[in-house]
Amino acid sequence: MPGLLRGIARVAVASGTATAVSNRVSRRQAERWAAQGEGAPAYMAEASAPPAAAPAPDPIQQLKELGELRQQGVLTDEEFAAQKAKLLGS
Repeated sequence: MPGLLRGIARVAVASGTATAVSNRVSRRQAERWAAQGEGAPAYMAEASAPPAAAPAPDPIQQLKELGELRQQGVLTDEEFAAQKAKLLGS
């Protein structure tokens, strides 16, 4: 059992050291690029850009879909009215 714990501790120390070194190198490189006025390379800029927001759903299309669901019997008149009010913000 002590040998197993020693092995686990050794791996934890090695991985923690590797992570710290990697972070330090990344920080230094970013500082160098900033000092040179180049900014981050394109591959890093793309990775850090937030994802584009999904386009807002069209309320008219949603109302049409709700109407079709009501005609098919999937939604009751009360459920349709509630969803319609929710979509229209009333």
